[in-house]
Amino acid sequence: MIWILAGLGALGIALALVLNAFQSNLVFFFTPTQIANGEAPQGRAFRLGGLVEPGSLRREGDGTVVAFRVTDSAKTVEVTYRGILPDLFKEGRGVVAQGTVEPDGSFRASEVLAKHDENYMPPEAAEALERAGKPVGAPSEFVDKASKSLK
Repeated sequence: MIWILAGLGALGIALALVLNAFQSNLVFFFTPTQIANGEAPQGRAFRLGGLVEPGSLRREGDGTVVAFRVTDSAKTVEVTYRGILPDLFKEGRGVVAQGTVEPDGSFRASEVLAKHDENYMPPEAAEALERAGKPVGAPSEFVDKASKSLK
């Protein structure tokens, strides 16, 4: 009986450690509207998705610091990023940025991911853009194809 209880205890400890590691590495996805409504976590990394607002891209300093706005057609979030943007990064296209919200409400990205072709958008971003209306600068078939991938 002691061996069974010890085995169950060890199994419980192992399960708790695995779940704790999973929870600490879990990265959530939020839209600009959710960030504006205060639904995004403060002081914790998460992913922001939407479209890069046309005309919003600015390079600062030596060109490795960039600022741009991400929109879901309802709300917009200012994003700053230090690093080299992906080759497929363009205004009016889908983007997912990982980082944290600053106290002023802007988003400091540690990683920026651009969509890999004209037919792809992260399902969460497509769903959020569809709920908010047609995305800015993207053809309607772009959202239709992305939303079909959700079903």
